[in-house]
This record gives sequence, structure tokens and C-alpha cells, in this order.
Amino acid sequence: MSSFSKFCISLGIAMTITACGSPSGTSVNQQDSSTLKLLYWQAPTILNPHLSTGFKDAEASRISLEPLASFDNEGSLIPFLAAEIPTTENGGVAEDGKSVTWKLKQDVKWSDGKPFTAQDVVFTYNFLSNPQVAAVSSGSYEVVESVEAVDDYTVKINFKEVNPAWSLIFVGGEGMILPKHIYEPYNGANAREAPANLKPVGTGAYRVVDFRPGDTVIYEPNPEFRQAEKLGFARIELKGGGDATSAARAVLQTGDADFAYNLQVEAPVLEKLEQAGQGKVISNYGALMERIIINHSDPNKVAPSGERSSLDFPHPFLSDRNIRQAFSLAVDRDIVAEQLYGVTGKATPNFLVAPTEYASPNTSYEYNPAKAQKLLDQAGWKDSNGNGIRDKNGTEMQIVFQTSVNPLRQKTQTVVKQGLQSIGVRVELKSIDPSVYFSSDSSNNDTVEHFYADLQMFTTGNTSPDPASYMNYMTCNQIPQKANNWSGDNNSRYCNPEYDRLWQEASQELDPEKRSQLFIAMNDILIKDTNVIPLVHRADVMAFGNSLIGYEPTAWDMRTWDIMNWKRK
Repeated sequence: MSSFSKFCISLGIAMTITACGSPSGTSVNQQDSSTLKLLYWQAPTILNPHLSTGFKDAEASRISLEPLASFDNEGSLIPFLAAEIPTTENGGVAEDGKSVTWKLKQDVKWSDGKPFTAQDVVFTYNFLSNPQVAAVSSGSYEVVESVEAVDDYTVKINFKEVNPAWSLIFVGGEGMILPKHIYEPYNGANAREAPANLKPVGTGAYRVVDFRPGDTVIYEPNPEFRQAEKLGFARIELKGGGDATSAARAVLQTGDADFAYNLQVEAPVLEKLEQAGQGKVISNYGALMERIIINHSDPNKVAPSGERSSLDFPHPFLSDRNIRQAFSLAVDRDIVAEQLYGVTGKATPNFLVAPTEYASPNTSYEYNPAKAQKLLDQAGWKDSNGNGIRDKNGTEMQIVFQTSVNPLRQKTQTVVKQGLQSIGVRVELKSIDPSVYFSSDSSNNDTVEHFYADLQMFTTGNTSPDPASYMNYMTCNQIPQKANNWSGDNNSRYCNPEYDRLWQEASQELDPEKRSQLFIAMNDILIKDTNVIPLVHRADVMAFGNSLIGYEPTAWDMRTWDIMNWKRK
């Protein structure tokens, strides 16, 4: 599969399984080859990626919206709305590192027929940087001083300081451009009321004709797309709901769907399903990492403003690094990686796992319950009343551990619970529907941003070969709270001035080797502080039907980034 093949693992065939398609033995897609069926067991709820932290929403948005450019799996920039990639040689990247100029493609139109110009790029920046909008992608754009339209097809981005990460701005999944003429009336606190959040106007290959949030998105070819005649499908149906295993079955066993994303399914199950012969499993190792996030605030206390998990109230015991380290020592990562993920995941001690030049060699993990118990004893947490739960000053060491509904995650929760209970911690497990857990609704108390629990588990990672934006997640100003409408990715409420200082330094360091060492130092702070418990460096596991061709997955954008090239053979 071209250059991508070296990143892929075709899972082995282990057991025989009987396919159970339609009565005639013909799959749905064989009956209607002009329809592309995408199965997303985490259903999208909004089609504006800048207003949602969920990959599911960005995936569905990426079919209609485009950035200036994106990275392929080799880490090379590929132009989308840009006419060319800026370099120092062509004058696009300023020699002083303080600006970048993009030349845009001409004669590009939005799906409603209006022309795309530099003013749309300028507006997108104004929208993302407006604090009233509370865009989740705003953190990546904090380094920008201004964005100016030199002419209709030239955009200049000026940075506040020297910026080696100029390629993070308007690039990839966080760089999708919004139409000024559609969103201008909603550039404020009313941003979430924009009709285009549910029916986007884009420059991408397909346009939305129907959207039922939490259920289905229907697309048709965008008649204004610059290569409309080359599109492979007359209709795309993105169906949400269900679970990862049933999604895998629909592609690999029954042939009822063409593609299934994010197959967080135990490896032996995928192997059996793949034997049915309807599709294949593709595993791409990028920068995804399944982690346990530790809440540094008290989720049970309520501030006068009504806010829970408030910065005003530190966690009664997880604010202590020794306690966090004890928790980490009680988690058996090897069991999770080897018995649950198999060839689709490997245990890791790091927060930043890719590209390899940024993966710290200074860290390690350890499973040692006896050492964990000693740390808890030394901190004064002992079982004083004989009920099997440690306590101190009248406070019991009991926690709520939450994640999304997914069989693999529920089994991981069980492993973690057993480890913590063995050292005297009472653990209540909570599972939340993915469409709720990763929702963009700021009034929803069960989102990852609100984090009304003690521990939570999910996967994320840098969506660019440059990790600056990802490492910005853990800075102090990225803490979601009521004051910023629950925007920001630092849901652990962790704040370390030294970490912030290193991030600021890395964001201006032009020497690649020095910059790499700064990111490694930031990772090491997070691990030394046990701000996060890394579990598994996860492969991005997808299933494609055998009739699909033309796809080239990348670790550095959404899975739908190249959907204009997908066809049926």
C-alpha cells in the first residue's frame, strides 16, 4: 500500500468465522456501489471542529471543511487550499521566524458558490481568537500576533515571537477554514447557535445535506469542488452509535459498511472478524496514547459560583505527588497492553510518544503494589477502622474512575480497579456514552472538560509531527473552568510554572535539537510529577472494506483527510 505500508500491521488470521450477510450473500455495498458507508461508533454531535474536543466531530467536519495544508504520514506538508507550501526559498517563511506567507489557490468556491479568499482565513483567526467564542483550538493560535490579507489570494501570519512551529497554524485537523460570510454574524457568545455548525458550508469534496446529531450525517458531492468530476461516490452515509466491536463486524464480517474508525477492540476479536474476508484491518502507529488523567481539584466540593472541580479546592489526596505515584505503581500496564491491546498497543511511560525524536529516553514505568503501599503508609493514609479502605483525618480514600463506554476500556478499568483496591483504595467505576463524554455541549456535566470524577481515561495525542500544540494542553491557561465556558484541554487542572516556562521557550527555539530537548524535559516533568499515568501507545486501528481503494491514512490529520481520493474498485 505505497509508502504507508511500513506503518501498517495487517492483523493475522487465527480462527475460522462464518460470515452472516444478507440472505443472498451480497453485501449492502455490492448492491449500491455509489454509496460510501462510514461507521462511527462515536457519533458526531456538531460539525464545527473548532467548537468540539471530540475527534468524532472533527472527522465528520473534515469531509466538508479544509485547512490550508496538512501532513501526510511521512510528515510532508500537502497543500489543500494553499497553492504551494511556504519555504524560506520561495519567500513564504520569513528568515527571522516571525511570519509566514501563504499563497492561496484561486477560483476555489464554497459549497454555496461564494468565492474563497484570504478574507476567510483572516476571519477564521478572528473567530478562533475571540474569547467569547471559546474555541477549543484557540490555544494553537495564541502565538499569532495578527493575520492579514495581502491580497485576495495571499495571507500573511505574523507571530508575537519567533515561531518554529509556523506549520501548526491553519494546518491539519485544527486548521480548518470557516466561511466569513456564513459565520460573521456568530463571531461571539452566540457561536454555538450558528446553523452552519449543523450544516457546514465548506470547500471540501462533499457537502452535508442532512445531519441528525448523535446519529447520522448524509453527504453528497460538492458541485463547487475543484475536482468534482474525480469524486468516487454519489452519496456518503456516516452512521454513528453502537460500539467498536459491532462497527468492526459490519466492515470485516458482514460487509454492511465500507469503513469503521477507532476500533478499540481486543486484538483476538479483530483477528477472528478479519478472517471473514470482507475487509482488512489497518493499524497505523502515530502519537495516540491511552492515559489516566488525575484530577488535581476536588470534584465533590462546590464553589460559590456553583462550579465543581474548581481550582479553589485542591483534591483531598491526589494533590499529593506521593499519592499519585502510589496510584501509578498499582497499575499493571503490561497486562493492559499485552492481554487487551495485543499488537495494536504497547505500554509506555511517556506523555509524548511520537515522533521518535521527541520520545523521552529518561522515563520508565513500574508495577509494584508493595512500594505503592509503603508510599501511602508514609503519607499517613492507613485503614484505621478495618473496613479495607485507607483513611486519614476522617477522609476515606475512595474515588470515581470514569471513561467512555467501550468493552476494551471497561476491561482496562477492571485491571486498574483491581490494582488500586489491592493497596486499599475504594474504586467506583463510571462509564459514559461517548457522544456525551466527548460532547461539545458546555452545559453537559459528564464531559471530559468538566471532569467531575477523580480519575478519567481516554486517548489523545499530537495531531502534527510538531508537538507544540499538544504540549500546550498542559499549560496553566488551558485549564477548562466555568469562567472560560469549559474550553481548554488541561482537564487535570495541573499547573506548573516551570512547565509553562519550558513551553514558552520551546515555542520560540529555532534549533531543532534544542527544541527536541525542551519537549523531552516537559514530558519528564509530567511523568516525574505523575500528573498523568500513561498506559498504552495505541495504534490507530481502522477497518476498510475490500472494495475500497485510494485511501492513504495519516497519523497527522483526520482519517477522512483524503476522502476525495477514495473510490470503489
